[in-house]
Amino acid sequence: MPRYEYRTLHPDAEQSFLAWIDHLDRQFAIPDFVNRCEVVRDALHQIYLGRPYRPENENEQYDNASVTSQLAARALTHSFDPRNITLEPEYYGDVDAARYEPRKPLIWFWMMFDRSPLGLNHWLGYRMRHMIAKHVLKHIGENVKLFHGIEISFGYNLIIEDNCVIHKYVLLDDRGELIIREGSSVSDYANIYSHSHDLNDAMIVTNHKTVIGPKARITYHATVLSGVTVAEHGLVGSMGVASKDVPSFNVVAGVPAKTVKVKTIAPASVRQAGEVK
Repeated sequence: MPRYEYRTLHPDAEQSFLAWIDHLDRQFAIPDFVNRCEVVRDALHQIYLGRPYRPENENEQYDNASVTSQLAARALTHSFDPRNITLEPEYYGDVDAARYEPRKPLIWFWMMFDRSPLGLNHWLGYRMRHMIAKHVLKHIGENVKLFHGIEISFGYNLIIEDNCVIHKYVLLDDRGELIIREGSSVSDYANIYSHSHDLNDAMIVTNHKTVIGPKARITYHATVLSGVTVAEHGLVGSMGVASKDVPSFNVVAGVPAKTVKVKTIAPASVRQAGEVK
């Protein structure tokens, strides 16, 4: 079968896009909560409403409108400011509020950017998300492609190494610690967890370290449970649930996932040990 590499594309507005990303990058590099909230509010106001933000007392359109007609517009405008919204991870009892606070505005911008027409522009989206991830994640490597709709938890417990691809609508739960090693791929709608709940009391949470790769693949709609390691060249098949460690070069499938094949590129010792169970 032919092997297809990603093509390199250059949109006509490339320089304009890069200038905008560079501007936001320099603003986001200032680790001040208030500054980040204001930068995100202003950017989202222009993305969604097509005009710069102005305080309500300077906006004649609001002043001339009835009180009731202002409510929806004001609610929308207020929602651009991260100080006026709450995100799910803020409710978790194990959140490190001091570490999460400066990341929250940028996580909100990431989410709202993805829900805009701009977020569906892959060329712009790859670069914007990678830039934001530099300021949110514990570490992000080079040549990482992040598609739209990715959800993360805290950000500060998430490492993504070089040459990884995270496809659309993936959940990367880093309540514990989540490491995605070099060259790994996570397909659409996959879920990777690093925390688990007590069987009888859901408020009792245990955090674990979950590791993917290097060069592992988590395929469509698959789930990796907390504390699992998918070793080098391991693969979790579509709809599979990896509840135990996946050995190197093993292909696992099913619920719970079990070895169904060992990749032929694996060393002979690995192939012999990886009999179908």
